[in-house]
Amino acid sequence: MAAGTLAAALALAGCASGGPGASPGPVSSSAAVSGPAQPSPSASESRSAARRPGRRSSLAEVHDPGQVTGTLAGPCQARDDGRLPDRHCTPGVVDPAVTQADIGSTICVSGYTQTVRPPESQTGKFKFGQAYPAYGLASGTESELDHLVPLELGGANDAANLWPEAGSLPNPKDSVERALNRAVCHGQITLARAQRAIARDWETAESRLGLGAAAAASEPPPAPAPSAQALSCGASVSSPSPADYTTVDIEVRTAAGASVTTVAHYKTTDHDKTAVADGAGRATIAYYISGATPGYTVTVDVTASAGSRTAKCSTSFTPVS
Repeated sequence: MAAGTLAAALALAGCASGGPGASPGPVSSSAAVSGPAQPSPSASESRSAARRPGRRSSLAEVHDPGQVTGTLAGPCQARDDGRLPDRHCTPGVVDPAVTQADIGSTICVSGYTQTVRPPESQTGKFKFGQAYPAYGLASGTESELDHLVPLELGGANDAANLWPEAGSLPNPKDSVERALNRAVCHGQITLARAQRAIARDWETAESRLGLGAAAAASEPPPAPAPSAQALSCGASVSSPSPADYTTVDIEVRTAAGASVTTVAHYKTTDHDKTAVADGAGRATIAYYISGATPGYTVTVDVTASAGSRTAKCSTSFTPVS
């Protein structure tokens, strides 16, 4: 009986010790779905996750465009002289809003990353206030606060996807990110494969995916990028017969991040306004109706543009007195 008690105590002590293989658990992520380092889900949870549209990467998911989420406390140990992050602190997180089905309106559109990148005020605060202390970097160390899964591959801005990558700028990871983005947009590999490969080890991602120089020489010319697909444009009004001195909203549906211009043709004047579509591809532009001609139908022409693509649509409303 005493021997059994002693054995149990030793086993518990061994589990509680912070040995080399123990996870420090330093990161508090906003991820709603656990990554591969977490306990395996039940059969019912797996079936539920499988039904989620576009979920294929097995990485944790956080939708946080334009803002840094989560916290990083450490201690974290970078690998390969700072070029690779700690696997426990920075396992990689993806944005569930970016799926294989919508790459043609997200990561394959020029300028997409600017629509989801957090402002420098947030990234700088996180870099020096959390990432440097967590990774044990001294002030003045040259580094780049980098996304492990880059924004151009649907990465999130969560703390579990950010680390201070040591070295001079620009760093060699940038060229890998561009190569994987091109491969995904040209249909050579799937988005999920690219996300998994770069999260595992960006230094070996290209060779693991067969995207090296030798492989490129033997590959046929890539298919046209999804960004060349036609841009969508749809418009509607909040009220087809708004009263004078009220506001009517023009609702535009197009690609996420697209620039939107509307021109309302009143009886004697034209009024133009601009906006940028949100992550869901929607933009709302308000027109305050003052002194409009009752009974005169105002046509609103809409132009959406993303990179070299443009699309036009229109809607109308007729003010009443």
